[in-house]
Order: sequence, then C-alpha cells, then structure tokens
Amino acid sequence: MSADRYLFTSESVSMGHPDKVSDQVSDAVLDFCLAADPMSRVACETLVTTDLAVVAGEITTKAALTRQAVDKLVRDVIREIGYVAKDREEAEEIGFTADACQVDCRIHAQSPHISQGVDTGGAGDQGMMFGFACTETESLMPLPIHLSHRLVEHHADLRKSGKLGWLRPDAKSQVTVEYNADGTPHRIHTVVLSTQHTREVMSTGAKGDYFTDDARQAIIDQLVLPVLKREREDLIRGKLVMIRPNDAAAKLGENDIACHINPTGCFLTGGPHGDCGLTGRKIIVDTYGGRGRHGGGAFSGKDPTKVDRSAAYVCRYIAKNIVAAGLARECEVQLSYAIGYPDPLNVWVNTNGTAKVPEAKLVSLIREHFKLTPKGIIESLNLRRPGSSRTTSSTPGSPRRRS
Repeated sequence: MSADRYLFTSESVSMGHPDKVSDQVSDAVLDFCLAADPMSRVACETLVTTDLAVVAGEITTKAALTRQAVDKLVRDVIREIGYVAKDREEAEEIGFTADACQVDCRIHAQSPHISQGVDTGGAGDQGMMFGFACTETESLMPLPIHLSHRLVEHHADLRKSGKLGWLRPDAKSQVTVEYNADGTPHRIHTVVLSTQHTREVMSTGAKGDYFTDDARQAIIDQLVLPVLKREREDLIRGKLVMIRPNDAAAKLGENDIACHINPTGCFLTGGPHGDCGLTGRKIIVDTYGGRGRHGGGAFSGKDPTKVDRSAAYVCRYIAKNIVAAGLARECEVQLSYAIGYPDPLNVWVNTNGTAKVPEAKLVSLIREHFKLTPKGIIESLNLRRPGSSRTTSSTPGSPRRRS
C-alpha cells in the first residue's frame, strides 16, 4: 500500500444477529402502538437468549398492547427472521425458534415526570445527536458501511430464496476500504463474512468440526463478488482470495481482496442461542460504521419524542441536504437537547474542509430552513407513522432509511 493511502473498516450484522433480533422486536412493539395510537409514548427494550425473549419498558398507549399481543408480535418477528425448525431435533439445535421460545412481558406506563415536559413540546431526554453524509455512494453513506450492509442484505436474499439453503439467519460482515490521501476510495481491501450454517457444510477433522472450503468459495462467488461488482466494480482491482483459518502463508497480490469467510473455522451455534441479544447494542452499525460520531443513544423501541432517534434522523437529513446541494463533499451535524426543553442547545457543523461556504453560514442556513424542535422534527419527517421495523434489519441504519 502506498504511504499516502490509509485503510478504514466498518461492519454490519444480519437480521438474525441476536442484537438485531432484539431491535426488531422492540420496533415491532413500537409500530403496533403507533398504528393504533400515533401519540403513543414508547421506550421498549428486548433481551433474547436461549429459548427466551424478555420484552420490557415504559409504554403509554391506547393500543391494545396485551400480553397476548406482545407474545404474537415477538413470535411473528422471530418467524419472519427465519428462526423456525422442521422438527424437534432441529429446534433443539437452533435453540431459539418462533414456536418454542418463552416470551416474558414486563411493560409498564411511562413516568408522568417525563410526560409533563414532553406534553408541552419538550425533548423526551437530554443528549447530543449526530448525522453524517458524504459523496462516496449514491445513498450518501460512507462506502465501508454501505458495502457491509449490502453483504448482509444479500446474505438474507440467498438464505430465504434457498440458493444457499445451508445459511442460517445469524451473520456479520466487515469491509475494509483503502483510501487515497484526499479521502476518495482507491480500492476494496478486505472482506470478512461470518455466517451461521447447518451441518450440511461441515466436515470433521482431527481437531474438530470445520466449515468446508467449498462453502467458503460459494459465499465468495455467490454473495461477496456479486455485491462488490454491483456496488463498486471500479474498486475491485485484483482477485478475491479465500483466506483459510489460521493460514499465515496465504499469498495475496498487490491489489487482491482478502476474503475471510467464517475465520474461526465453524459457526453452527448462533443467534440468541449462541449469544445474548439486547436492544440498542449495535448503534455504530445503525449509523455510519464509525465514520461519523455517535451521540450514544440507541434508536430501536423509541417513539419520536425521544430525540435519541428523531434528532439523529434530522441530523442525517440535514447533512444529506448539504451534501446533495453541493455545499460540501462531506458533512457532519450535531444537535443537543435538554429534557423538557424544545429548542436545541446547539447546532454544529463540520465539513472536514470540504465546504464551499463558511461553516458558520451553514449553521445559519440550518436554523433558517429546518425545524429543530421535537415537534417540528416529528411533523417535517412524518415520524408518528409506523415503519420503524423497516429500519432495523437487512439495511441497518435508520437515519438513512428515514431521510
């Protein structure tokens, strides 16, 4: 690699990743409430582990959110993700299925002390929120996170269509991009993809069970390569080379793309059976893959009075508009709020030296053209409608989907 270039990496996770299962359940509860009562106040958290989903939080709504309704919502989400089994033996191996898991509902009403500030138009919490946009992709997202999202999206397509029927829902992707000194992408450098699988693609050796090289090559040929060619074929400057687990002697050409597929060797046990999942634990996946800052608040399970979610959406919306208008090649926006107070405490813009006008001018334009109170954000982005569930899987990154 040339001395004046650098590498940057981002990751994504599939809809079957345990944390994303939790996010989708929490947002399914939110959508159920908003569909019946757009003024619902929802802060819903979900935990999933072996044969168990726990749904908890503070919810005030006119929707018929009974324990039976929550139970159905949870099982419908798990079934849609693909955690289903054809028989008892497979259910025991998966360890978390729509029909067999236990659902525990622990929901109560929101604190009236929060409501008294929110009812008058104030923010539902304090905090700072960020939005980011750049010209690296048509979606104005950074290239590493964009490619990572597309990989897990195609993973789901291949699994659900049966084209790679041995895939199971849990998966993670990671993409490293080599950048030029001026910040433009030079080439795709490395791809990592770990996926849960069935026994069909396992072989047994002297030291245990292994994911077969034939299966690794199938993922490279049918999953990784089509995505990279479709999204940025111009950045494929060499061959895609399989790196076997613990293969320190792997030979790569100068521009070859290293592909680490199931680099631990085997991934039979996965999903909530393999790792406990929690709502809001994939906040960097949900935004910009580490490229832009993150205020720290999660999105899923929160109604739009929670500025953790709604203000992050409008920050992204503002940043996109600045970049799309040609005012900067990249843009990061920060807003901050005090609980119960409507107006943002600050508006901050950083364009990393790419702006065509002074950043102070951009701040003035933002204040002039965008509604920044919680009420104004909700109205301008139409956030009281259901649809949050679509932002949490396959294409994680709700600021992108809602703008």
